[in-house]
Amino acid sequence: MEPPALTAAVPELAFAVEDAAPAEHAAAHALVLRLRVDAPGADVRSLMLDADVRIAARRRAYDRGEQERLAEIFGEPARWSQTLRTFSWLRRTQVVPPFSGTTRVDLVLPCTYDFEVLAARYLSALGDDGTVPLEVLFSGTVLYALPDGRLQVARIGWDREAAYDLPARVWRQAMDRHFPGAAWLRLQRETFEALQAYRSREALPGWDATILRLLEREAGR
Repeated sequence: MEPPALTAAVPELAFAVEDAAPAEHAAAHALVLRLRVDAPGADVRSLMLDADVRIAARRRAYDRGEQERLAEIFGEPARWSQTLRTFSWLRRTQVVPPFSGTTRVDLVLPCTYDFEVLAARYLSALGDDGTVPLEVLFSGTVLYALPDGRLQVARIGWDREAAYDLPARVWRQAMDRHFPGAAWLRLQRETFEALQAYRSREALPGWDATILRLLEREAGR
């Protein structure tokens, strides 16, 4: 009679976000979340980790200036009990190297100044002294070793999550690494050509001067 096969329970994975910082050597805007991954008693050979990073907008209060800047997203503050909600920021996949017990890994989050993207509009509206309330949901596939050395694969459900209050200044620092003090505005080609023609007619030195001239004329009406 063959001996019974050795088995091991699927690793009970747990996740936490320990820190955040601007990405040091990224070619574009990005910040890094430092993750701690716990798998007590497990010999993990590989972990293909899926992360769904969400902004839990209801989990913090907003000062008057932030309320004014967020009105275009959520409407007037009197309606926020219905309109303020959690929304998705980014989905990322990260390969975690082999480990036993506990490991740490950097999750890189690309950032954008495209103000057509809801998360960019929200983040830019926050004061630097505030925080961004994050909820990170985790799933993926884990490859782990059985007691006899054989390998087993298991799927991780989306029931694992971690909360973290990201300092808003960290997002700002990540953006300022490439274009300090600047923002980007996407225009239709026809709008840009009309703006370029106006700049040329007025002999204005740059785009800031062009926009400011138009704003001054509007204010003087």
